[in-house]
Amino acid sequence: MSQIHTLTMPKWGLSMTEGRVDTWLKQEGDEINKGDEVLDVETDKISSSVEAPFSGVLRRQVAKPDETLPVGALLAVVVEGEAEEAEIDAVVQRFQAEFVAEGGTDQAQGPAPQKGEVGGRLLRWFELGEGGTPLVLVHGFGGDLNNWLFNHPALAAERRVIALDLPGHGESAKALQRGDLDELSETVLALLDHLDIAKAHLAGHSMGGAVSLNVARLAPQRVASLSLIASAGLGAAINGQYLQGFVAAANRNALKPQMVQLFAEPALVTRQLLEDMLKFKRLEGVDDALRQLASAIADGDRQRHDLRGVLGQHPALVVWGGKDAIIPASHAEGLEAEVLVLPEAGHMVQMEAAEQVNQQLLAFLRKH
Repeated sequence: MSQIHTLTMPKWGLSMTEGRVDTWLKQEGDEINKGDEVLDVETDKISSSVEAPFSGVLRRQVAKPDETLPVGALLAVVVEGEAEEAEIDAVVQRFQAEFVAEGGTDQAQGPAPQKGEVGGRLLRWFELGEGGTPLVLVHGFGGDLNNWLFNHPALAAERRVIALDLPGHGESAKALQRGDLDELSETVLALLDHLDIAKAHLAGHSMGGAVSLNVARLAPQRVASLSLIASAGLGAAINGQYLQGFVAAANRNALKPQMVQLFAEPALVTRQLLEDMLKFKRLEGVDDALRQLASAIADGDRQRHDLRGVLGQHPALVVWGGKDAIIPASHAEGLEAEVLVLPEAGHMVQMEAAEQVNQQLLAFLRKH
């Protein structure tokens, strides 16, 4: 039996409506295995590769390099088994005749982030999925809930998943009182109270990992498990120059050399990513918040918090990129946890190796 598969423009994150085809990584006639990267696509937020969700032979490249196409548009045809050219023509023609791009209205975009007064300050969070023990996603220093845009929908297929903007970040209130780890952790607990969640799984990236560990230290009964991704708080070393350089950067030329350190693949730092980050850094109160937090996290190249002792009280998964230039992957050694090191990824491993990270997280959460 032959199967004709259509590969379409993926939707990465809520705001994505279209993507520009950059380069084809596979050519017509190439054998493709499930999970292979088939082409590179650039959006206004990020560049990434489109992976094949099926195996077969790439029979037809429909999208051309430099072409900008809406989410869901036909990119390619992949065939398992045999198929005549005429059959492929018919599939393409039918697809194009029936395809309707997503509406431009906000209603068509589906669920949207919420904002509310939580623990005495404005907080933004975003919920997807339902059921199960909820999972809370906690971003890192200088990030926001969009740091999880490649993870949130996949994880929400199996449970309720909530990503938040920590104080000082995203669209949450910028002013911090003490600007320390406890203040951020208390905000996560306040959000759990606000949403009537007695117990949650926590997944934290970088500084968000230290926040998650600290929540487990402050309120162990509220935490079902810990998933720690390139986490702070598990060793002494940190790239202090990155932190200081990121805080000080006031224009694109100063920011770019800092941002490229976050990824193993520097091309992922798009012009738009830099513009968005500069826009955030220029908001009132952000500079003060980042300076407070940077000094709370690290003293030069040394982290101020050692939270390794928290591990062992909860099921824990630790994920690291082997090429992490911010916090060394060697911190994953000797922990009371399941450990996955992805050798080719950098500090933003949940973006660079989203498929593998999502599979590992889903498998871990199913057990706990």
